[in-house]
Amino acid sequence: MTTWKNYYLASSLSDALEALTTTPGPNRPISGGTDLLLDIQQGRHPQVHTLVDVSGVQEMNTLEIRQGKLFVGAALPLNHIISSPLVKEHAQALFEACSLIGGPQVRNVATLGGNVGHALPAADGTIALMALEAQAEIFDETGCHTQPIENLFAGPGRSSLSSKQFLVGFHLPLRAPHQGSAFRRVMRPQGVAIAILNMATWVEMRGDTISKVRLSIGPAGPTPHRARAAEEALRGHKFTRQSLTRALEALLAEARFRTSPHRATAEYRRHLAGVLLEETLSVACQRASDPATLNPAE
Repeated sequence: MTTWKNYYLASSLSDALEALTTTPGPNRPISGGTDLLLDIQQGRHPQVHTLVDVSGVQEMNTLEIRQGKLFVGAALPLNHIISSPLVKEHAQALFEACSLIGGPQVRNVATLGGNVGHALPAADGTIALMALEAQAEIFDETGCHTQPIENLFAGPGRSSLSSKQFLVGFHLPLRAPHQGSAFRRVMRPQGVAIAILNMATWVEMRGDTISKVRLSIGPAGPTPHRARAAEEALRGHKFTRQSLTRALEALLAEARFRTSPHRATAEYRRHLAGVLLEETLSVACQRASDPATLNPAE
């Protein structure tokens, strides 16, 4: 049975918005559709009247340096992101996250905007973008405006965007000297598509000291989680076993891990948090530092 009544191919941002706001609802924007179509077909998403295809909107398929930021279009297929030298240079955590989403065929059509818009607490692209301090560009009746990516999530699978808004893309700070980032995750091998736990870390080093740091982890609550207490425990300290232990204690105190019958227990996730924290922090520091300061001192 058809799960929608109309399918509209938009040619521009304003064309897409008009279709979303003037046709009978409920309506949804779509590009790759690897999440949305399955959710509709399997009953996890309400039936829709009109799907508005934004895959041909030029502004949403751009990847470039724009006004001192890296702009990644929301409708750009993941394989285009992975193959971009700009992403590898300025957003290593995003490159690693996008490389792990689905398989090659999925990445040929799946988009970063869809990964974020799905609003899952452990979406790989979302977790990487949060650590990279991305700003989401949103289009609505007032035009384009930006907001922190953290503001997009209202709960598990629930976006804060209204039916008259959609994602255009993401603005990321360019990588400066002595900065680095990394993304890692742990998955079950039995076909469960969502990570048991994932984490992204971004650091700026001043000599052998972590002068700035951002950590994001999922699932560690109902929305993608920025681990600010753990960041505070690391900021201004050298990467040592002691600072790593303090950061993990802070992370475990602020995270809200839960037991999932299909993925993992809360206790196992607490164990993995320590593994991923050490690995992502180690790699990010390696990418930001002199080789002589790579490994945590005892």
